[in-house]
Amino acid sequence: MELLRPSSLEELDGGVPIHGGTEVVPLLRDGIIEADRLVDIRGIVPRGVHGNRIGAGTSLAELEADGGIPEALREACRLAASPQLRNMGSVGGNLLQSTRCWYWRLQYPCRLHGGDRCHAREGEHREHAIFANDFCASAHPSDVAAALLALDARLHTTRRELPLAELYRLPDEANRDVTTLEQGELILELELPAVASSAYLKPMDRRRWAFPQVGVAAARVNGVVRLGLAGVAPIPWLLSGSEELDAATPLPRTAWKVDVARALVRRALDRL
Repeated sequence: MELLRPSSLEELDGGVPIHGGTEVVPLLRDGIIEADRLVDIRGIVPRGVHGNRIGAGTSLAELEADGGIPEALREACRLAASPQLRNMGSVGGNLLQSTRCWYWRLQYPCRLHGGDRCHAREGEHREHAIFANDFCASAHPSDVAAALLALDARLHTTRRELPLAELYRLPDEANRDVTTLEQGELILELELPAVASSAYLKPMDRRRWAFPQVGVAAARVNGVVRLGLAGVAPIPWLLSGSEELDAATPLPRTAWKVDVARALVRRALDRL
């Protein structure tokens, strides 16, 4: 395997980007992705907080410790992983992390792997999706993405500027991807609007450092309350209000998530 360390964006020429490695390395180790060339992008992706802009290379630990960051994002970073992983993992990489669905991780021929069935719908699915789960029932695991969705963040990539919500797409028969990033496109920065107040709540199977069963971020942005959820759909899920939980489509063993989401939305709104 070849490791490249470009000194500028202009030197990029294929390969799998790697920053903190907390996502890419396990996927390589398990044979889920393959690469002849890794591209260390730590030297070319911005890092740090500058006003309302956050470099995509900023670590979760740095965001957690920055008092100028909205509370929902700081708490999402704090609860996302162990201190070691928070020190290494970047916010840009966290937004692109893959599902923790065990069928996908064990490389069952599921729909995200190009197969013709969702094994979770028929099998064990206690931790899977309660929204948009007809084609794929996987649940997006990013606390940080849910918080940034509620905060109405915008992304700047090497090719465009877009709302965070447009980074994600539901997989379908024609396209199994869950993000809209093009080949070779990198996230460079995140931009936050003025946030009046925010909160993030997350129950876990363990007391600390586990993926969200359900994560709920609430934020008051420009006079509007926004709700972002993790662990409930194949992509981070935006709610316009708690009443939208009535439209959930839980599987037989995920109905409990709807009740948990209701309670968390109520508590998060109270915190605002």
